[in-house]
Amino acid sequence: MIRREIGDDRVCLLTFDRPESGANIFDAATMSELSEHVDVIEGDQSLRGLIITSAKKSIFIAGADLKTLLKQAGTGELGAFIAEGQRVFNRIAALKIPSVAAIHGACAGGGYEVTLASDWRVASDDPATRIGLPETTLGLIPAWGGSTRLPRLIGEDNAAEVILKGKLYSASEALKIGLVDEVVTREKLLDAARRLIGKGKRPPAKISRSKGKTPVPSDRKSARARALGVITTGGANAIDESLKLELDAIVDLGKTESTQNLIRNFFLAEKYKKGTSKAQFEKVAHAAVIGAGVMGSGIAQWLSARGVTVILRDVNRELLDRGLANIEKTYADAVKRGLVAEEKAKQGRARIVASTAPMELRDVQFVIEAASEKIDIKKEIFRELSMQAGPKTIIATNTSALPVSELADCTVSPDRVIGLHFFNPVSRMKLVEVVVAKETSDETKEHALAFVRQIGKLPIVVRDAPGFLVNRVLFPYLLDAAELFESGVELERIDEKLVKWGMPMGPLRLIDEIGIDVALDIAATLEKAYGPCDRAPEILKRMRESKLLGRKTGAGFYKYEGKQQSPNESLVQWRRTGSARNDVDLANRLIFLMINEAARCVEEEVVEAPEDADYGMILGTGFAPHRGGPLRFAEHFGLKKIVDEMNRLAQSDDRFEPCDILKKHARDGTKFYES
Repeated sequence: MIRREIGDDRVCLLTFDRPESGANIFDAATMSELSEHVDVIEGDQSLRGLIITSAKKSIFIAGADLKTLLKQAGTGELGAFIAEGQRVFNRIAALKIPSVAAIHGACAGGGYEVTLASDWRVASDDPATRIGLPETTLGLIPAWGGSTRLPRLIGEDNAAEVILKGKLYSASEALKIGLVDEVVTREKLLDAARRLIGKGKRPPAKISRSKGKTPVPSDRKSARARALGVITTGGANAIDESLKLELDAIVDLGKTESTQNLIRNFFLAEKYKKGTSKAQFEKVAHAAVIGAGVMGSGIAQWLSARGVTVILRDVNRELLDRGLANIEKTYADAVKRGLVAEEKAKQGRARIVASTAPMELRDVQFVIEAASEKIDIKKEIFRELSMQAGPKTIIATNTSALPVSELADCTVSPDRVIGLHFFNPVSRMKLVEVVVAKETSDETKEHALAFVRQIGKLPIVVRDAPGFLVNRVLFPYLLDAAELFESGVELERIDEKLVKWGMPMGPLRLIDEIGIDVALDIAATLEKAYGPCDRAPEILKRMRESKLLGRKTGAGFYKYEGKQQSPNESLVQWRRTGSARNDVDLANRLIFLMINEAARCVEEEVVEAPEDADYGMILGTGFAPHRGGPLRFAEHFGLKKIVDEMNRLAQSDDRFEPCDILKKHARDGTKFYES
């Protein structure tokens, strides 16, 4: 795993280079090998210094082996693994000779913690170099000295920001914060490291104590709260005592359901990123987007930013101009936030050709239709596209709920039609539902999956059924929240309850973001297919008639002024009083509806596996990641308990009637997941 070379200058170079792998990680074997190298270094009096580096193309060390951590958290061996890492890193920190980490590529978690045990850090200015401690995003804390040594390096408040955000920083950002001492080109990395050896051991710094800038997370048992506790008390303790606090915290966290779910989510992201197909497709260079509304312009911008030239077409000149202005704004914001260089943004804009007239589409590999959610309009577009597209062009629709098979029937080659449902805003939402219609060929499906991965999105395959996965599971939850509000339950009570439960925003605020008109259109499609569980309450229809469409019109359930929002008092005229259902646990009631639909999607094979339903909902709606998705949460809560609760609710509202697969699992004591 690690090569040791000692040069004529008596500097020892340890190079991490895991065999047959593009990444270096810390598992028990690597840690043991590092310990043996440290034995040799401690015993060689002639050495002048130590440099730690990596031979990998784009990874320094990616951190601890998460598979090992997940397994050890379940078996109780996690404490011993973490303690061993602390012991080895302590020995590096205690060496009498100066040590330097020469960082090129991803340097995350334990990978950065080994550099913190070194005296100095120098990083390459390559875009592949990303540095940070993302442990809290996985429900863990940096426990190989990260929560102890970083505050001593950059001060407690700065360390709290780095650790609680869990972000990975570019080399230039890392230099500004103080995570590294110097940034050079990759070619000069080892020369710079040797120069830093000449500075000798790092002098001990006076720790900058916390001024209480970082708010304490509301959940005191969460990884962020535990990390903050170590950061702000560790400085008052000796290093050994602070490391003990790290160890206790990570062992406690490793046992929790939420941490195990967050680590599982990480592996699911890797699975969907890579896919299982062995088929090779040439990269898509040319695409067309039909419709320049919010979704069409968002998709065109995303494709152009990822190197694809795009024809953006809309018959409405005004809509096209507005779409181009949206694209311009997205690029300008990305430049302003430092996500993309001005030159790259300029190249991206130049890849978009906008037109109101039909254009030659024979050389275009993918056409994505993103017109309004009206089946007749879409059918007309598909008939035209079928005539204009080349013999190998794949025609995709971005519909959020309409039947893809009906659109395919309007074409001469239904086998080359597929759904690619992007989520709004396209620049932030990673999920794409890849919707396989009745006659979609396997080749079309695989090519679409490869294309979605090429542009940096995560695809989940779903069968062509109304609402697909995400909207089908989401809408009973949203509509019931609106009905609760109509029946007298206070807006803040509904939304605050669900945010506290772990949702990124409350259901009523989410309806405002979607748009009342769009929500009603989707609900109408779903009600036709699935009946009363998707019936929209009257209040939504009244809001549409009054042009209270949500954020886009400045008012919906909330009134929006700049970044401020407040409850919209004018809705009182359409609410019933005195019948408020304050006797139920609101969060459970609403989440049970999601669980029921997610289970039905597995039962009806809309998705291939329960993890597709769970991860799709996490990616597509922000479903509380630490809960693991609707079905993981259901198993943790207890399937029998859920069915009993739903049966009770179903006595007065048949939308809560549990589906067959839920009842079967509850009756037989079985589960969706093996383990």
